Amino acid sequence: MRAVTWQGPRDMQVTEVPDPTIVDPSDAIISITSTGLCGSDLHLYEPLAPFMTPGDIVGHEPMGVVAEVGRDVTDLKVGDRVVVPFNVSCNQCWTCSQGLQSQCETTQNRDQGTGASLFGYSKLYGQVPGGQAELMRVPFADHLPIVVPDGASDDRFVYLSDVLPTAWQGVQYADVPEGGSLLILGAGPIGDMAARIALLRGLQVIVVDLVKERLARVAARGAEVIDLSEVGSDAVGELVRERTNGRGADAVLDAVGLEAHGSKSVEVLHKAVGFLPKKLGQKVMQTAGVDRLAAIYQAIECVRRGGTISLSGVYGGAADPMPMLQLFDKQIQLRMGQANVRRWSDDILALLTQDEDVLGVEDFATHRLPLSEAPSAYATFQAKDDGMVKTVFRP
Repeated sequence: MRAVTWQGPRDMQVTEVPDPTIVDPSDAIISITSTGLCGSDLHLYEPLAPFMTPGDIVGHEPMGVVAEVGRDVTDLKVGDRVVVPFNVSCNQCWTCSQGLQSQCETTQNRDQGTGASLFGYSKLYGQVPGGQAELMRVPFADHLPIVVPDGASDDRFVYLSDVLPTAWQGVQYADVPEGGSLLILGAGPIGDMAARIALLRGLQVIVVDLVKERLARVAARGAEVIDLSEVGSDAVGELVRERTNGRGADAVLDAVGLEAHGSKSVEVLHKAVGFLPKKLGQKVMQTAGVDRLAAIYQAIECVRRGGTISLSGVYGGAADPMPMLQLFDKQIQLRMGQANVRRWSDDILALLTQDEDVLGVEDFATHRLPLSEAPSAYATFQAKDDGMVKTVFRP
């Protein structure tokens, strides 16, 4: 089969790889019909390169049709149409029963000190082959895949794998009071979808970004916008307070994470680490790694006293300097973590199966491309060129 494989920093290639097979009797093989390109994939493209191995199959936003099931699979059947969550979670252990599928005790990577395995996401998270491919092996077939109805296009459901639950959890964790204000940093796929969810809940939504096409998308759905490229980062806090009775936003959702603009020295470090010998690079990231923290500093500045900061953007540094005095003095609540997809999937699916496309998922993708164009799509997405916000590949 064809799959998108990591071959080195900034080097994604579509290559021929062996077809996946049933390994455990509870597995299924999925024939992929749509698979997304995620902002988190860009972390593999460069910053997390020390944890990648040439030939790793990437991607963690797939959906498709069940092609084969193992002998112990009783509920899922060949021909079922499914979305595969990016967490590799058993949905049977204690942590899964608490709605913490991203911490699944069955697939935790204890040798790396990390939580549940993730599809297509490096040695840090299990090195499980991902979903930017024609076929994919899915474990825990009776408990992990989300069965979706036939009829509607893939565009209606594919974002159940990551974008929707990540944005949904970000808004849930923000815990904005009824009719309150939510500031969203970043209008990429997660920030954009979080804005749609928050607007649907009747919140005041303010979105900050520096890409005009992205700001135009969220403004068209009713969000207030602040163009960082025009006002500069120093002005954002005051602009937010002007729009929120002088206090600051009730909550801030950071949908940017370690890819934030605003720290050139750390950006250079990330690039350099990717070219260190693998063992040394891993050590640097795990013990001395720092992130570009411009977004979280902005969040701390803009949230009201007693407010909440919800982190959906991924951070990977182990030695990040945090402004603890300001966090403590403002009595800020901080919530974060990989999305627990299965915790939210039923609630989201109920919205998606309504006749009206209330979240605008059917036209959410800006680019629909064949898998063969994945390498160039990664480069375009990282550069924020061509108006690219969300890309879906059709294998």
